[in-house]
Amino acid sequence: MTAIFARTVFHDALARLADPHLRRELSYVGGRWVAGRDGESFEVTDPASAATLAWVASLDGEQTTEAVSAAEKAFPSWRDMLPQQRADILRKWHELVLEAREDLALLMTLEQGKPLAESRGEIDYAAAFIEWYAEEGKRLNAESVTSHLPDAEMIVRREALGVVGIVTPWNFPCAMITRKAAAALAAGCTVVAHPSSQTPLSALALVELGERAGLPAGVFNVVTGDAATIVGRMSADARVRAMSFTGSTGIGRLIAGQCAPTMKRLVMELGGHAPLIVFADADIDKAADIAIAAKFATSGQDCLAANRIYVERPALAAFTAAFRARIEALKVAAGLDAGAQIGPLMHERAIAKVEEQVADALAHGATVLTGGKRHEAGPLFFEPTLLTGVSDEALIMREETFGPVAAVSAFDSEAEAIARANETEYGLVAYVVTENGARQMRLARALEYGMVAVNRAKITGSPVPFGGWKQSGLGREGARHGMEAFTELKYLCIDTAA
Repeated sequence: MTAIFARTVFHDALARLADPHLRRELSYVGGRWVAGRDGESFEVTDPASAATLAWVASLDGEQTTEAVSAAEKAFPSWRDMLPQQRADILRKWHELVLEAREDLALLMTLEQGKPLAESRGEIDYAAAFIEWYAEEGKRLNAESVTSHLPDAEMIVRREALGVVGIVTPWNFPCAMITRKAAAALAAGCTVVAHPSSQTPLSALALVELGERAGLPAGVFNVVTGDAATIVGRMSADARVRAMSFTGSTGIGRLIAGQCAPTMKRLVMELGGHAPLIVFADADIDKAADIAIAAKFATSGQDCLAANRIYVERPALAAFTAAFRARIEALKVAAGLDAGAQIGPLMHERAIAKVEEQVADALAHGATVLTGGKRHEAGPLFFEPTLLTGVSDEALIMREETFGPVAAVSAFDSEAEAIARANETEYGLVAYVVTENGARQMRLARALEYGMVAVNRAKITGSPVPFGGWKQSGLGREGARHGMEAFTELKYLCIDTAA
């Protein structure tokens, strides 16, 4: 951390913002923009160029507690507001996000590195959650109970849980915060959010728009700074009744342990290690297109990425050739460059991990058909890579890959493919490509994953209950299920005897 007055020359592309006020450097607590104590701040840089984007306030533990206090104070009036009134504010927020789409996409590309076209798509995705929950909040209490007792009327209600803590990752800095926050806000909860320190500008821009939309002071707070300090303080605070986290399984376990003493509700979207299974009856060109979309979106930095690609042996040569041609056609460039498809990885640790996995796969007998090393575009760029003949013992087949490296292995039977796909602690998403309808249903049942995509890559959206099995998470986000975690069930039994 460094003092907030320490300045450098900022990225030239910031001048392209139509609304410069969307670039915020202070946290937002209780309806006020707040600096770090003694001016403490941290630098946010562009992973493509290392240019400075901002010096963002670094709040401490006491200031985090103040944010929880602000959320607690705002909770009763927000909870008691008519759902239609909350919906009006959320709809206005949705409209403002779409109006600011280009500025929000620019900020995201600058701080995260993903191609501008992908950033625009994420803004639309993020806005859709706000719109969805604006409407879904009106239908929160749509359950009734038929009485089993004489002279009794029975009612079941869902009521807002209270203050919700939100912790979001750097790979989807807008969509992850709206998917969580919009659900909590629609349910009548108030929010304290901590965005990744690598991509805080997107969250701060969103809360600026939320303020303009009319979110009352204290309803939506964003606290930036050291994750261990801020998340630790939220986890220990009994007034925070739920924690919603997206990130690695390891950090999820840590947060769950910190929350155990206060028995918090947990919603966790954790690691993924998705298999993509291509059968010999598949349309090969379609399968290759699906593999590109499932593996290389967000430069492979996606928990939904198809990390383990299993191809039935008779189709292996044709699929590999088609897949390789598409990989070699991908344009590697900074996210603001026209036509960019693969941007930089987030940091040096990500590059080092990809290099380690490639080297380990080669040591286990794999072959590099294309790529395999850093790209000349810059120190955080890695060539889109295709490995074949990858052993199940290789690291890349056993741990999550967050980079543009595809690992392909052959299989000989449906039973083998299912067994290998399920042999992991993760269970977020699986992809299946086959034209056999009966096989589609067998695989959908047999695969131990919270989501299964058949003959397509894109499956997410606001109406979808997003989440995984096993150590890929707890609970669901999106759909009506995504709001349930932020509510308590209350049962009323009323005597009606004369």
